[in-house]
Amino acid sequence: PQVLLSGSAVGWYGDGGELELDELQPQVSSDFASLLCDAWESAALTAEALGIRVVLIRTGLVLAADGGFLKRLLLPFKLGVGGRIGSGQQWMPWIHLHDQVALIDFLLHHETASGPYNACAPRPVRNADFTKALGLALHRPTFMPMPATALKLGLGELAVLLLGGQCCQPARLLQANFEFRFNTL
Repeated sequence: PQVLLSGSAVGWYGDGGELELDELQPQVSSDFASLLCDAWESAALTAEALGIRVVLIRTGLVLAADGGFLKRLLLPFKLGVGGRIGSGQQWMPWIHLHDQVALIDFLLHHETASGPYNACAPRPVRNADFTKALGLALHRPTFMPMPATALKLGLGELAVLLLGGQCCQPARLLQANFEFRFNTL
């Protein structure tokens, strides 16, 4: 093959807190997800030694009406027991499924594209804002927060996946003139 598109996640950065993360930013923490994503990307990059162009796609939360990240949230929100996770201040880099597919096609055919690309909309949101928007879209209340302590007790080390976040920017996609169809939540 001439090109390898490797799917990874914005979790590569680790919990970025308030840092604005673009593709030039190094990892900011070494939790399980960031270590896993780094190992996955390192394995993909070995294809470069064979003369293959390697593109690392670091995807945020994929949103679609009938699947993706939303599918897991719909039942509790429809039942009126949806709410923010922990403080709700963690960043949620998201992308609409249409844009995810479009950028994969764009990077496949953009022959100078290589290395990491953040696959997320240009305007990440905080968990509390995402929760409010989903509640409004479903015409449901969003007053039942998921306490951080409950998540830590139930999920242990994996709780950081829900309590942490990344304020990611798709800087390299924007520089390559990729046009997002869905810029705002």
